Amino acid sequence: MELVASNKVVGGWHKRYRHASQTTQCDMTFAIFLPETANSGKQVPVLYWLSGLTCTDENFMQKAGAFKIANELGIAIVAPDTSPRGENVPDDEHTAYDFGLGAGFYLNATQPPYHTHYQMYDYVVKELPNLIENHFPVSKARAISGHSMGGHGALTLGLRNATRYSSISAFSPIVHPSACPWGIKALSGYLGDDKTHWQNHDAVLLIKNKQYARPLPMLVSQGTADNFLEEQLQPWHLQKVATEQNYPLQLEMCDGYDHSYFFIASYIEKHLKFHAKHF
Repeated sequence: MELVASNKVVGGWHKRYRHASQTTQCDMTFAIFLPETANSGKQVPVLYWLSGLTCTDENFMQKAGAFKIANELGIAIVAPDTSPRGENVPDDEHTAYDFGLGAGFYLNATQPPYHTHYQMYDYVVKELPNLIENHFPVSKARAISGHSMGGHGALTLGLRNATRYSSISAFSPIVHPSACPWGIKALSGYLGDDKTHWQNHDAVLLIKNKQYARPLPMLVSQGTADNFLEEQLQPWHLQKVATEQNYPLQLEMCDGYDHSYFFIASYIEKHLKFHAKHF
């Protein structure tokens, strides 16, 4: 790993690293916040944060205001990039913001030319945690969270890997990608037009079909002033299926909040305390 940047903050450390990924077959960048307790040698639990469309590891770390409460709770935070990148990594032919670079959707692509590099599911679930747990003073206690496309990732990766995580949370997630424009474009582009291959990447369908090892505590926060609410996010689908299947979902509609990091900064303390209860 190559250390790209290091900043002391609230007594802990924020660091960025670059490494050659065997999973995505390109260099990947991630950021990690280590609380003071980790610097004293104590192993700490980890929250994996998955960011949304167009983001990198830097968006959450610079805008969420999470470090103070994470330090108080003794939680490390790991934020990977949202897609593979590099000269040889294919992008959307029209350079659209919602597909290709910055829009990996946390799945393993099967369709060329994306299948070689866009293996974000395996990267986040397997390679990155192995790297973190082998090089930093962290325990195997893990939680997962994210925003928008990253909220979709947190829900689907958490549901499919319930033995690897203790809790799931999301801000403004894409809950039913099989039924919204962002999701349909991504799932068809990365996985093909056979919709049976989409089901493992749709939180609503995973809960409906009971495709999880065990139910995990799940917190979802959604702003009522989000301009993507009606067309792309549609949290009522998640609420409906969770009620039908008796899944432990806590969905909160937050009056007046939009899709931005102002919303995340307002509720991140609640989410971190939620995960701290379940480690």
